[in-house]
Amino acid sequence: MSDPTASIVAAVDAQRDELVAFIQSLVQTPSLPGRERPAHALVAARLTTMGLGVDVVPIEYERIREHPAFCDDGIPFEDRINIVAQWRGAGPGGRDASTPGGSLILNGHLDVVSPGDELRWTGSPWSGAVRKGRIYGRGACDMKSGVGAMIFAVAALKAAGVTLEHDVLIESVSGEESGGAGTLATIVKGYRADAAIIMEPTSLKMCPVQAGALTFRLKIPGRSVHACIKQEGVSAIDKACLLMNALLDLEQARHRAIVNPLYPDPMHIAPISVGTIHAGNWPSTVPEQAVLEGRYGVLPGESVGEARQAMAEALTRVAAADPWLSKHPPVLEWFEGQFESGQTPVDSPIITTLADSHEAIIGAPPVIEGVTYGSDLRLFTNHAGMPAVLYGPGDVHQAHAVDESIEIEEIMTATRVLALTIFRWCRGRF
Repeated sequence: MSDPTASIVAAVDAQRDELVAFIQSLVQTPSLPGRERPAHALVAARLTTMGLGVDVVPIEYERIREHPAFCDDGIPFEDRINIVAQWRGAGPGGRDASTPGGSLILNGHLDVVSPGDELRWTGSPWSGAVRKGRIYGRGACDMKSGVGAMIFAVAALKAAGVTLEHDVLIESVSGEESGGAGTLATIVKGYRADAAIIMEPTSLKMCPVQAGALTFRLKIPGRSVHACIKQEGVSAIDKACLLMNALLDLEQARHRAIVNPLYPDPMHIAPISVGTIHAGNWPSTVPEQAVLEGRYGVLPGESVGEARQAMAEALTRVAAADPWLSKHPPVLEWFEGQFESGQTPVDSPIITTLADSHEAIIGAPPVIEGVTYGSDLRLFTNHAGMPAVLYGPGDVHQAHAVDESIEIEEIMTATRVLALTIFRWCRGRF
């Protein structure tokens, strides 16, 4: 048959206004962690109008709590759901069975982080407003536009009369921001495919490798006295500074020890960052305890156990050399998000197919990079035995930011690329 690219692009472009309006409605529906259900209802309604069967998959604590990838984010599970819809393939269509391809999962999360102080925003963070070709609002970039793109890529193919040889599954999930409970629930329920594309905001870069991220808490003891005789006490804040410097040294040493060509900045692959500090209870009292909480990066290919051990050993060495900490060692705890690293080989067939589709639409090959953040990719690669790649519209610098926004034309480009990828990977025909 002739090249179907032009027909697929035309089918996507015909739905532009409807796609933009759908994304606006998602942004206008707040979906903070634990309160994602109304946004999922919009997705389910749209998928139903496309003639797809919809499965509501609850996140059931008892079913996933013993899974090695489970992260307990402390958010109640009673009202947390995922939506899975399936476009079933029609079976063999006479094409060469040796051609790479198969079934495909399209995955995106609807939970969003807090907008913070809403007075810092230009307008409401839930406005979904369109200004100068961009959609604004919390979740517009991360990643409701990606969810819209994957839904409308399928809608465009169906509207164009395409049939597929292999199945496509659309997964709209909860809980990605705080550990991935939603995608994990779909995996535990048994949803699988030959590959997965996760619509994270990658600026249309292909990202088959993700670092991991572990949330830690470090409790540092001191000895409180009146500040007028501070020399007789031990400041937990001073000891916290000592340990924070040790973490900076550890971060640099870990990066110097590895080489990964998929990361453009060799010293920024698995960052270590202290996010909160709590210490002291009175200005004129030497603080008796400091508590640091932060994020500890896991290098690609490194296990969670290996990463934790490296941090524990570094802290132990520093504490052993300090007269106070050697006798009163800090306590290291791991809690909430515990993201493993994950990776798909760059020569995997789904990577090749997506790259070829990207080039066919854009006219240039894609940039292939690793990402420094944790994502649901590692759940597919490590626990479902599936190759997976991050690919979606939006700049990660907009994610979690005040006045979060995304360019509409980039959404359209992503939708075109994704529709062509589905057609090629799932062996479509008109």
